[in-house]
Amino acid sequence: MFNTLKQIIKHRDIRNRILWTIGLLVLVRLIVHTPMPGVDLEALAQVFQSNQFLGLVDLFSGGSLNKFSIALMGVAPYINASIIMQLMTMALPSVEALSKEGEYGRRKITQYTRYLTVPLALLQAYGMVTLLQRSDVTILGDVSPLRMIAMLLIVTAGTMLLMWLGELITEKGVGNGISLIIFLGIIAALPRGFGGTLALFDLGKLFNVLVFFVLAIVTIYFVVYITEGQRNIPISYAGRGGGNRLFTGQTSHLPMRVNQAGVIPIIFALSLLLFPGLIASFFAQARTAWLADAANYIQTLFQNQAFYGIMYFVLVFFFTYFYTWVVFKPDNVAENVQKSGGFIPGIRPGKQTVDFLSFVSNRITLVGGLFLGLIAVLPIIVQALTGITTLTIGGTGLLIVVAVALETMRQIRAQLIMKQYDQV
Repeated sequence: MFNTLKQIIKHRDIRNRILWTIGLLVLVRLIVHTPMPGVDLEALAQVFQSNQFLGLVDLFSGGSLNKFSIALMGVAPYINASIIMQLMTMALPSVEALSKEGEYGRRKITQYTRYLTVPLALLQAYGMVTLLQRSDVTILGDVSPLRMIAMLLIVTAGTMLLMWLGELITEKGVGNGISLIIFLGIIAALPRGFGGTLALFDLGKLFNVLVFFVLAIVTIYFVVYITEGQRNIPISYAGRGGGNRLFTGQTSHLPMRVNQAGVIPIIFALSLLLFPGLIASFFAQARTAWLADAANYIQTLFQNQAFYGIMYFVLVFFFTYFYTWVVFKPDNVAENVQKSGGFIPGIRPGKQTVDFLSFVSNRITLVGGLFLGLIAVLPIIVQALTGITTLTIGGTGLLIVVAVALETMRQIRAQLIMKQYDQV
């Protein structure tokens, strides 16, 4: 580790990239900590303490939601726009063709993603402001139409500013800027959670605290293990003859990650779980009796921890399979392997290779889906076991922290290796 730090300090280019990243992340945190005027932050904190669902939404906003900052939705609209464009790339032939046009296609898709972020930020900000306005405690006071328009414009501008800073980090810094913004928001929330836990600490809860930290260590271990886990499928290449020489065949492998979908299934499931409660909040005060009763029933149902946990687990498991099926296409992989002159030992090229890849992918995705489902509902399980609500193991947060930290370290090591090759 110390050797790596010495190498980073030694190379000016890498050192400047890291300093640039740190400086922009500090600017991001200043924006996140700038609250909107006229907001009761104490009442907002009470709402977040009693609503775990808003905590999950705040996770993907980079920690700006619980402060009602000028970047209320954080980078969440940009993440949703990126996912939509990724699905469109796989579903629409025109967008797929654009993605294959090299640097030009990549820039056009990035531009479309930015355009899509603007309406998504407006819609999500309006829904969140309306949801908080209808809470039991007064957070925003009287919101006139003019104030609502001003808030939506400020929040959208804040989201676009964070998006721009994230892209600057990706371009001129180290790591993925959007992921680092979310990563820093998760890390920044830890001291507050530890402080709340210590304030409530007594000897009667000592065993529960010990159980909590044991579960935290075990969770971190399995998150790292599953994130790095992959199945290597051997690929052999036939020997080739050239002139009077015979070149022996080579052996490689096709890596298939256990968790190919990352945290995207959790984001999809979270969006679907947010939608019914958000719609029900609009009709809770309806004049039609049956409509108001149905809206109140839906709100009560989704506040039930058992129902919420089961639905969350099922949706995450389903979307893990769905996203893996969209991203990993055995037909294309088998065709590319065959075109490059390779084959899987013991498996014939063509349909048998496709069937084998599908079988392996389904088995691996089963483990990945169960893992992501357990990670998603882990806070509910920990609260039930320990009774500690001030600091819960955010499985989703740990998954993001581990993935971002590992990816950033890989990029730093890759740049150090390139510097070593340049010196040779």
